[in-house]
Amino acid sequence: MVFTLDLHPSLDLTDEEFEQICTRNPDLKFERTAQGELVIVALTGGETGRRNMKLSARLENWSDRTQLGVAFDSSTGFRLPNGSIRSPDAAWVSLARWQELTPEQRKKYVPLCPEFLVELKSASDELEDVQAKMKEYLANGLQLGWLLNPENQTVEVYQPNVAVEVLQQPTAISGSPVLPEFVLDLAGILFE
Repeated sequence: MVFTLDLHPSLDLTDEEFEQICTRNPDLKFERTAQGELVIVALTGGETGRRNMKLSARLENWSDRTQLGVAFDSSTGFRLPNGSIRSPDAAWVSLARWQELTPEQRKKYVPLCPEFLVELKSASDELEDVQAKMKEYLANGLQLGWLLNPENQTVEVYQPNVAVEVLQQPTAISGSPVLPEFVLDLAGILFE
């Protein structure tokens, strides 16, 4: 479940103010839309948390082995070019783009859109809301995105200038060419 607070026109949150709200409310997860709305994202249950851990571990293991870039977990905020601050469930940025950032930029919300990311739909998510986020990522530079939906065992594949592809009950999915040789085994993530 997601709650959105429209703070306009009385309050426009700066990145620093947004960070203070996040820091002072550690039991909540927040995002900020491009319109400046504050989004309160519900914490996930055990099943989604377990699935997300497997997803993040598999991406990190590949990233660590190849040294082609940097993988991020669901607690990482990315400040997209449109001004929103989003936190995908797993993300990856190429080493070249990561190294272009200053040490100070790396400490704060990462000021770019990942080349690759995954959103894992939890039982409390509305599918339309997660699909809208995927489209927002695409509009901000995403090269490859996967929306994993364990409820119906589908993967929606998002790429620039290509219609969304829906895969029914895949057992694995390839990240090539964005993530060379990365194949995500979906056992324990999309199905048991």
